[in-house]
Amino acid sequence: MTLDTFFEKFDLFADAPDAVAKMRGLILRLAMQGKLSESHKTDGPVSELLREVEKDKMRLGFVNSARATSVNSDFSDDETSDAIPARWAWKRFGNIARHNAGKTLDKGRNRGELRDYITTSNLYWGFLQLESVRQMPMLDDELERCTAIKGDLLICEGGEAGRAAVWPHDSEISFQNHVHRARFFAGINPYFVQRYLEKLNATGEIEKYRKGVGISNMSGKALASIPIPLPPLAEQKRIVAKVDELMALCDRLEAQQQERETRHAALARASLSRFAEAPTPTNLHFLFLFHKSYPIPPADLRKSILTLAVQGKLVPQDPKDEPAIRVLERIDAAPKRAMRTRASDEGEGEEPAEFEPLFELPSGWEWAPFRRLPLHASVGLDRGRSLQGPDKAVGYFKMNNIRNSGGVDLSDLTRIDATPEEIAAFALADGDFLFNTRNSRELVGKTCVFRSSSDEPILNNNNILRVKFIEGFSPDFLDYWFRSPEGSSELEKLKSNTTNVCAIYQGKLSAFPCVVPPLAEQRRIVAKVEQLMALVDALETQLAASRATAANLLSALVAELTGTPHTGKVSAPSTTTTGRRGRPRKSA
Repeated sequence: MTLDTFFEKFDLFADAPDAVAKMRGLILRLAMQGKLSESHKTDGPVSELLREVEKDKMRLGFVNSARATSVNSDFSDDETSDAIPARWAWKRFGNIARHNAGKTLDKGRNRGELRDYITTSNLYWGFLQLESVRQMPMLDDELERCTAIKGDLLICEGGEAGRAAVWPHDSEISFQNHVHRARFFAGINPYFVQRYLEKLNATGEIEKYRKGVGISNMSGKALASIPIPLPPLAEQKRIVAKVDELMALCDRLEAQQQERETRHAALARASLSRFAEAPTPTNLHFLFLFHKSYPIPPADLRKSILTLAVQGKLVPQDPKDEPAIRVLERIDAAPKRAMRTRASDEGEGEEPAEFEPLFELPSGWEWAPFRRLPLHASVGLDRGRSLQGPDKAVGYFKMNNIRNSGGVDLSDLTRIDATPEEIAAFALADGDFLFNTRNSRELVGKTCVFRSSSDEPILNNNNILRVKFIEGFSPDFLDYWFRSPEGSSELEKLKSNTTNVCAIYQGKLSAFPCVVPPLAEQRRIVAKVEQLMALVDALETQLAASRATAANLLSALVAELTGTPHTGKVSAPSTTTTGRRGRPRKSA
């Protein structure tokens, strides 16, 4: 297979994660293996270039002098593992270039004329951003060491260490001490070396020459040690031209992808708007929304479904339904137990004033504060650092057991020791509404309805509020309200930051506004949401499988072109998921 064929087949793997970035990496790998160029009789052997390098170093006083960089010329097998053509040669960076870092910025000591200078913030892969160039004082005798001229390769010492670009302008520019400047001997093409450093970055090999975590660093010694594959000069020029040509093609493909994604996003918004604006969406609307021609992200679909559900637009209203006020009256009349809280929660956060309705409800629906709904609410068992092990008898439900997309996940359930009294007090029951009261800001407030097909006792953690409702009130519908964009937005207002975690205190939660439909409509809504969420789950599985197929194809094509072993298939996610209500389900 040729690289041209690879580009022609781009649509087959365009859905693979970072497809264009991987194509760029492939181009660089092929270029530095000599697979984008051929030998010309007029090129001359690379040995001639190496002799010219030594002559240039001698002429400039870089041989056997204090100015010479001490670099080991021997190579280990793992340093030059890439196969290069026999007409090429390996040389270390420090043996083909004179390089140094620039001037240290010190406002108290720097003297001289103000001159423009660049830092790592101006230096990117293959180009320089010069809109924010600053100035510093510099003496005339510092200019030779700290000024770049046209054709110099500038390389980041810090930040994304190794990031490099060639200074392309006729004017000169000074540079700061976190930038290395390299001038190559004997006319070695700086753009070729820049592309090789870019290749090392694409493959991750550059990490061998970096130090530090987060903000990396590449010392002059580390830079000097990097092995560089050298073709004859004329071939270097041809390779640079070919890489530039193919990278421009990648740029066009990327622009086309972004344009297509923009159109798809606009179409998705229009589709969702049409879906949401229908007085009561029909099956025709649902089929329209889930059609393969409308690539709406599954997360957006779930949000839209929940919005329609809590606004009364998902199923038809039935005037024969008993109005929600009767549901609330029965809850009011039911005997309730006192709410059990942590000692640290008592008195925390005063109850807000009565809320204003957030939007207009359908006939028969009501607004009610959260405190009006539960029969009983309590936090769970505090076990601190719970130890897991086969001898621990009782399941322990924690925040990680609440799925982000709704429902419970008991696949990684902590197990603890518990007394019979603790089991009696904290065992979860089918239909319990669970609310995560403390965690990081993005996770606090997660909810689910507990469902389990097992008879074993599972106790809730002390950061999980367990809520029980009167029979005939749907905890699933309330879960939809808390997870809907409208409910989540209101919930965000209740979050309070403590020393190192975020919390939602029960005093504030008690006044949280909740929508309450007629009971019969709650049941119809829950059934419809279950149906639609199952479709979304199936769609998400199909999308993941499609991306995995594209990634496998891309990996195989890259392996064929580069002559490297194919690492194997990229696995799609398992098709077995946990249903909205916690029971195993096989995706369609």
